[in-house]
Amino acid sequence: MVVKQLSNLRYLLALLAGASLPLAFEPFAFIPLAFLAPALLFYLWLDATPREALRSGYLFGLGLFGIGVSWVFVAMHDFGYASAPVAAFLTALFVAFLALYYGLLGYLAGYLHRRLAGLRHQRLISLLLLFPALWVVLEWVRGWFLTGFPWLNLGYSQIDSGLSGFAPLLGVYGLSWLTLLAAGLLLVLLLSGNRARQLGLLAIFVGLHLLGFGLKQLEWTEPHGEPLQATLIQGNLPQETRWDPEALQERLTLYAELTEQHWDSDLIVWPENAVSTFYHYVEDTYLAELQRRARQHGTDIVLGLPVMDQETHVYYSSMISVGRTPSMYHKVHLVPFGEYVPLESMLRGTIAFFDLPMSGFSPGDLDQPLLQAAGQPVATTVCYEDVFGEEVIRHLPEATLMINGSNNSWYGNSFAPHQHLQIARLRALESGRPLLRATTNGISVLVNHKGEVMARSRQFETDVVSGEIQPRRGSTLYIRFGNLPVLMLLSIAGGLILFLVLRSRRQN
Repeated sequence: MVVKQLSNLRYLLALLAGASLPLAFEPFAFIPLAFLAPALLFYLWLDATPREALRSGYLFGLGLFGIGVSWVFVAMHDFGYASAPVAAFLTALFVAFLALYYGLLGYLAGYLHRRLAGLRHQRLISLLLLFPALWVVLEWVRGWFLTGFPWLNLGYSQIDSGLSGFAPLLGVYGLSWLTLLAAGLLLVLLLSGNRARQLGLLAIFVGLHLLGFGLKQLEWTEPHGEPLQATLIQGNLPQETRWDPEALQERLTLYAELTEQHWDSDLIVWPENAVSTFYHYVEDTYLAELQRRARQHGTDIVLGLPVMDQETHVYYSSMISVGRTPSMYHKVHLVPFGEYVPLESMLRGTIAFFDLPMSGFSPGDLDQPLLQAAGQPVATTVCYEDVFGEEVIRHLPEATLMINGSNNSWYGNSFAPHQHLQIARLRALESGRPLLRATTNGISVLVNHKGEVMARSRQFETDVVSGEIQPRRGSTLYIRFGNLPVLMLLSIAGGLILFLVLRSRRQN
């Protein structure tokens, strides 16, 4: 009975640790939980069987994603036409699938930890090497498997901590690893009865943050040309009317009128699908007049709209530049179900969510030329694309600034817009480039090359954000090598773990 109660307590603590971890991210940003929640999970794994570690890891994942991506329900129910029971079921299914990553993590952690039995520093090895390395490997796999979902990667929680200085070197996966290493250090410190060792571990923990803070003072890139005056237009029009032909004119008029007040800007950005009709329908009318006015004032406008190839009828979610340097970018990384339907022949018609208007987009080519705006080559992403850092750096180091057009209306008043902003800020810090991020109803921001918000919109209001941005050139280590340094370090860690496991077997 006592053993069963202890097991139940273990599982309850794992669930609560996972449910608390989203509070380390925006909009709460209680950064200590990014260390405390993993540390508690690591502690539960130290004396667990592989099966117990699997269960506790899975429950941790259920808590993490059950709270952290609860906004999926809002997208499906409020704007995706799915009934509440269907939306709840699909959200639960999604969360249950994502939690499998942490279940697998737990099993591997429990199995390999036991294989290290007999080594003098078994716990130290597991807490500072094995558990953090496995966690980062599974985050990396989650970032590309089945098109990838790298949301709530632990490193994003550190955008405002000292560790963020490592981002231009190692990217988000490197930040995750350092955060987990710090969590392991804290746990070893708490478990150690040796005062000298405790002081040493505390010094390493503080030293990591101080080193990161020092790295953040370095300038990895340099200014290129004169600063630009930039403006972001946030229309805050109802999501339900996005593809409504009767609401199109209101939409076009609003964005044009807000733009007319800011012709003193070098660059004006509208969000994803601000123009909610195909490019060829408005090319010779609305867009032609917009381009005439932009050229008259020496301004470029970057705006989002769908573009159809009239021969093949294939269509793209695109951002185009209107003004002095017309150009176009087609979104490459599409959102499953929102922008295309996997297994379309089977799923279309089953529920309303799979029949959303404009959910048959095609991906653009990987080798598209960079969009040009305000005399600058631009690293352009559309909405969800900016969560994939390794894909964003394809545009670099050629691009001197970054533009992201997003439609956050899908997620209502949930955690999603705040979490997405945190991700976008890290992209700016990784690349050493300023970011202009225009959204439909917030949060629209101007971010500098350090990942700091310089100006932001009010959420759920029609708003305009203006400020000065400085284009930059040069390369961070992350631009040059992407995730390769972290993957190489993980390979070395894997080889060392294998060596230690074999050594433990020989000793036993």
